[in-house]
Amino acid sequence: MNTYMPNEAAIERKWYVVDATGCTLGRLSSEVAKILRGKNKPIFTPHADTGDCVIIINAEKVKVTGRKLDQKIYYHHSEYVGGMKETTLRDKLAKAPTEVVELAVKGMLPKGPLGRRMYKKLFVYAGAEHPHAAQKPEELKF
Repeated sequence: MNTYMPNEAAIERKWYVVDATGCTLGRLSSEVAKILRGKNKPIFTPHADTGDCVIIINAEKVKVTGRKLDQKIYYHHSEYVGGMKETTLRDKLAKAPTEVVELAVKGMLPKGPLGRRMYKKLFVYAGAEHPHAAQKPEELKF
């Protein structure tokens, strides 16, 4: 018997659109990460990028549970001495809601070149409009 190994030509990539309205951030992110990795396909291989492309719309309407809006802190460093910046989730959602969803999904993908290639197939938009109508994305519900 031979083990089937998918090559780049054999992988069919689909496009999915996910509406984040009312979805919990962590649960949405984990489901999207599974699709980006390709775990929903029978040809899933851990060392190959077999995943699909995902468009997330209405990222500004994502919700979180508990007191995360005030307690969850995002850190950023400017590479200068004393250059540590802190931002709460509430401020980040007000200024850049797409970044919140992108960072949550990125943290659930593998680290290294493979994870960076998977991350490039994620498209997040704050509103309900997206410019990917030509790809004919299927609607995905969780």
